[in-house]
Amino acid sequence: MEAAANCSLRVKRLLLDPKFEGYKLSLEPLACYQLGLDSAVAEVKLRDDQYTLDHMRAFGMYNYLHLDSWYQDNIYYVDQLGRVMNLSVTLDAALRKPREVFRLPSDLTACDNRLCASIHFSSSTWVTISDGTGSLYLIKTGKRGDAASEKWEIMFNEELGSPFVIAHSVCFVKSDVHSVAGLLLRVEKDELDAKGSGFHVSLEWVTITEVDKEDNQRYEIFKRRILQGKSVPHYAAIEPDGDGLMIVSYKPFRFMQDEENQLEKKEDGKIADKKKDPVYYWQQTEDDLTVTIHLPQDITKDDIQVQFSPDHIIVALKSQPPLVEGKLCSSIDHESCTWIIRDNSLEISLIKKDEGPMWPELIVGDTRGEFIMDSSQCSAVAERLMHLTSEEMNPNPDKENPPCNAQELEECDIFLEDSTSLCRFDGNTLKITHVVNLGSNQYLFSAVMDPKEMPCFCLRHDIDALLWQPRSDQPDSMWEHIATFNALGYVQASKQDKKFTACPPNYSYAAICECLRRVFIYRQPTPLSTVLYNRKEGRQVGQVAKQLVATLEASDPILGFQATNERLFVLTTKSLFLIKVNTEN
Repeated sequence: MEAAANCSLRVKRLLLDPKFEGYKLSLEPLACYQLGLDSAVAEVKLRDDQYTLDHMRAFGMYNYLHLDSWYQDNIYYVDQLGRVMNLSVTLDAALRKPREVFRLPSDLTACDNRLCASIHFSSSTWVTISDGTGSLYLIKTGKRGDAASEKWEIMFNEELGSPFVIAHSVCFVKSDVHSVAGLLLRVEKDELDAKGSGFHVSLEWVTITEVDKEDNQRYEIFKRRILQGKSVPHYAAIEPDGDGLMIVSYKPFRFMQDEENQLEKKEDGKIADKKKDPVYYWQQTEDDLTVTIHLPQDITKDDIQVQFSPDHIIVALKSQPPLVEGKLCSSIDHESCTWIIRDNSLEISLIKKDEGPMWPELIVGDTRGEFIMDSSQCSAVAERLMHLTSEEMNPNPDKENPPCNAQELEECDIFLEDSTSLCRFDGNTLKITHVVNLGSNQYLFSAVMDPKEMPCFCLRHDIDALLWQPRSDQPDSMWEHIATFNALGYVQASKQDKKFTACPPNYSYAAICECLRRVFIYRQPTPLSTVLYNRKEGRQVGQVAKQLVATLEASDPILGFQATNERLFVLTTKSLFLIKVNTEN
């Protein structure tokens, strides 16, 4: 099996702005509309046994507002009555009440360990829904947003074990067979993890395929595969053709089937290694070598055959295959070599032709022997290496360049044992094919730019935030840098209360939403309609990037946040806010 390709992300320099001067706070008013909800959002708060950071990231920071990327400005949420509610915006000034498009058949409140209900729009006519109790629904919707043609019909519903949330899903057709694949996220108790948090994270990759039975369209589970890791993935998405998936995570994920196979092979290898004792042992000095071979019982001198040549040796018993045979590492004086039987062992003395040099091995390429170093040689090696070691932390503090002191390192200089990585898994081999070590490129958020492609992910690059579009059909250049949000990496680091970050498909702005009330909007630089000069440098400024702040008239915590080209949607427990960011072209 080929090793995974160690890749890197290629930054497009033309998309960077080294002369970016920062954001200018704008006081221009933002139109903000508020809709009261008939029934509160079906928020599920963390239980006492969900106390880890993974629980918080997976469920406590869950985005309860779902954007339908196939139809712009269509948003959905699930209320406490189990209804999937939709708001389709055509005119801001004439907003309608959210309408019910589907109702979950199960009673959500009956399950004590339920999670939040989750929705993912697999295609323009298919939706996957989890009710938070462990059931997965595959729904055919028709054209969404159009009341005349929209009809949500359950095509598949099955209990899949413990509760989960849907991380991603896609639709694809192969050999004229329609399939839907989804990633189901769970945080599960791990009884074997005594030193860690006591939990592990699992991603179940389930594929549901159309089964044609007597012209009756039905769907059944075709394949279920499980990955496990020790941290909630920042990003997890299936490729559009269903042939692979990509994961951005702090700690690695592995397929359980592959892991079991590897463990079996390792155990078999360990048993085999235990059974294989060295065939021979050898020692050396500057003048000669001594080879020792343990012999079976009742072996006499007449049963042993030893042949020497200047650079070759053969040792055999009776008519059996040779015990030792091969080309020697260097030349010997074969006429002076001898052998004797001592304590049921064969002891062979080889005289080096060239005195002095030490041999790295006895027989070229033979790993069946074990070299034994005597005490005098060990002492000599230790003495030669003495100058590299010291029992003192800093034996010479007055030296011009003293060694680095870990206490002087700042937090940003410390590298953790594990590092965030981006991995691409092949769906057939279940192996990692591409790996990118993200290092200091902090993950910020993900967003859908094109619903037919995989979601983009945004990483910090120095002070900027770079948006990357996965291209699964281009194995030599699998991730494309498509946009840059200037200084957003630096700006978001100062927002200690941030909860969600988003950007629209046209990259015209980025928005950061706090846990309560405030939304920060950072627009891309635009040309100025008036003349503006930089006082320090005395030059004219051609464009400026604006920062805007919206404060919501609500005291409830923010539960959901989504961005489109013209609008921002903010969901609280009892209200839905619409913020007009850009005017329609």
